[in-house]
Amino acid sequence: MIVGIGSDLCDIRRIERSLERFADRFTHRVFTAGERARCDRRAARAPGYARRFAAKEACAKALGTGIARGVFWRDMEVVNLHSGQPTLRLTGGALARLDALIPPGHVARLHVSLTDDPPLAQAFVIIEALPA
Repeated sequence: MIVGIGSDLCDIRRIERSLERFADRFTHRVFTAGERARCDRRAARAPGYARRFAAKEACAKALGTGIARGVFWRDMEVVNLHSGQPTLRLTGGALARLDALIPPGHVARLHVSLTDDPPLAQAFVIIEALPA
């Protein structure tokens, strides 16, 4: 059963301006070390950061909290499976909220879709509860 859906659209130019203006202060506040390493390996960093920013916003919406009520930016990390498929690793307040959403006898599965078509990046997150 689906217990949460979120989507977000992010302007890549806005992320570019934040990278230029705030540099590490921005990236260290919002992104995990793993996300920073992945984005910083690319010549064009902003689209990768924008996709991940949109995924975090979409996840916070799917959790029903937004970036509030104990859910922080770095509690949500976009990671890739060996196949390259994106997913989310939740910790802290985001994980606690996820656990509260999932009914007893079920396990959570997060579905993530990321895309960009400059100047926009988009993410969808679906939280599914599957029988254990």
